[in-house]
Amino acid sequence: MAKETNGAGRDGSLKVRVKTARKRSLSSTIWLERQLNDPYVAQAKRDGYRSRAAYKLLEIDDRYKLLQPGQKIIDLGAAPGGWSQIAARRVKSQEGRGRVIGIDLLEIEPMAGVEFTVMDFLDNDAPDRLKELMGSKADGVLSDMAANTTGHRQTDHLRIVGLVELAVDFACDVMAPGGFFVAKVFQGGTENQLLALLKRSFTTVRHVKPAASRAGSAELYVLATGFRGTAKSE
Repeated sequence: MAKETNGAGRDGSLKVRVKTARKRSLSSTIWLERQLNDPYVAQAKRDGYRSRAAYKLLEIDDRYKLLQPGQKIIDLGAAPGGWSQIAARRVKSQEGRGRVIGIDLLEIEPMAGVEFTVMDFLDNDAPDRLKELMGSKADGVLSDMAANTTGHRQTDHLRIVGLVELAVDFACDVMAPGGFFVAKVFQGGTENQLLALLKRSFTTVRHVKPAASRAGSAELYVLATGFRGTAKSE
């Protein structure tokens, strides 16, 4: 990999610029350069987290105190495991007090305190399988999933909102009364419809923008707390 330093960043550190390789696209080069210059990526390596996304959940949980010892948590689209890692530490599943189940279409490297399983949460039997696996309903459902992008902002926004709406359906099926739901969305123009959907099943719904979200990114999170114990379609 060809790279070079070129000038200092705002924090005084040298910025890394990546030379475009023959077999690497421009978009891949830009992504790699962003990764190399992202302080959260470097910090995640130092702290032993599987992804920089761990800091987003840490910030949300520090502010809203969602994760408590003994809770049962489901992490949708869990790979590579950054959110599951934080959840496991906070619910004390490594100590046998809580339980964290991470599901994804991909195999995930094992982690202490987390049960990873390959599953499509959209399968008709997925909610029943997870409730059986957990022995009861969940106290919270996490989702840092993002739909495959097309490069067209409005299309991509509609895709992610559609994915979140499906995750809401799933959460309402597997969650115990009083539970919470956290999911990634993007600013775009249909967030109000999603918020209205959530407000039918949760007492409080809000948007959250963690500092760990990249500057200039349209990414934000929707947080719904106080699940009423009824499916959204009722």
